[in-house]
Amino acid sequence: MSDTMPILELRHVQTHFPLWNAWGRRSGWLRAVDGVSLSVARGEVLGVVGESGCGKTTLGKTIAGIHIATSGAIAFEGHDISRLSPREGHAFRKNLQYCYQDPSASLDPHWRIGRSLEEPLAIHTDMKKAERRARVREVLASVGLPEGHLDLYPHEISGGQQRRVGLARILMVRPSLVVLDEPTSGLDVSVQAIVLRLLLDLRERFGLTYLFIGHDLAVVRLMSRRIAVMYLGRVVELGATERIFAAPRHPYTQSLLASVPVAGGRRISAGFSLEGEPPSPENKPSGCAFRTRCRFAQPRCEAEEPALRDLDDGTQAACHFAA
Repeated sequence: MSDTMPILELRHVQTHFPLWNAWGRRSGWLRAVDGVSLSVARGEVLGVVGESGCGKTTLGKTIAGIHIATSGAIAFEGHDISRLSPREGHAFRKNLQYCYQDPSASLDPHWRIGRSLEEPLAIHTDMKKAERRARVREVLASVGLPEGHLDLYPHEISGGQQRRVGLARILMVRPSLVVLDEPTSGLDVSVQAIVLRLLLDLRERFGLTYLFIGHDLAVVRLMSRRIAVMYLGRVVELGATERIFAAPRHPYTQSLLASVPVAGGRRISAGFSLEGEPPSPENKPSGCAFRTRCRFAQPRCEAEEPALRDLDDGTQAACHFAA
């Protein structure tokens, strides 16, 4: 495959979940991901940010095959994986791994860490037991944990160490792309720094590509070359990280950056305000989904949904009036 070809490309991906009433009849759809198109270059770190409920985690799980896309196409390393059965997708899925926000979700509490780390090799490879154990020791060392941890259970190690074990488990099958779902959530600041340095080191050492899902904008800024900002299941702004932080073009992005804490107070845009809660993905507003909270909203915003379009600074924004 050509190095210039995106390792991951999404085209109009939708992931909708049925809603059922008390009589067992479908009453509607929850449109968690509602038409996302983007691409990720090999070796890149693409950040995905937005409020809770914006669909960023569902997008990550759809890419990883944990959720099945309702429509659209997901191309990974040149192959459309959006409609593959579990058996058909087996060969591709091992190269595309998902790192859970809660590391214990991928670790069996009844298994010692050594067994948990060896399991992916038993499933995805034909390696003999001695080879598997050698790989386990090698990868465990690469995430900075001693060999003695192999005999421990998940509850016997700290949260930061559990994150390292979760990363080691993913690296066992040598993936090319990893979806990181809030990998530093719930950790102390000092432990966050250790995990972030480890992620950058592993990326260089193993040639990884990251889709970095996060709510901490400072962390995402540190890790990502580009950022996709999501609101109610859609990407509303996409572009180079520093460019978006310097001059956000979508009103929603402006509101997110205005809330970033800084020394001496908050970074509040002059005259900017964001009111109310985001609408429910079960019943989205017509036109622009952000219009109910946007002080720049015009009648056109209610009648017409804005497309994600190119702007003169190289970013993309889904706003009728962004220029």
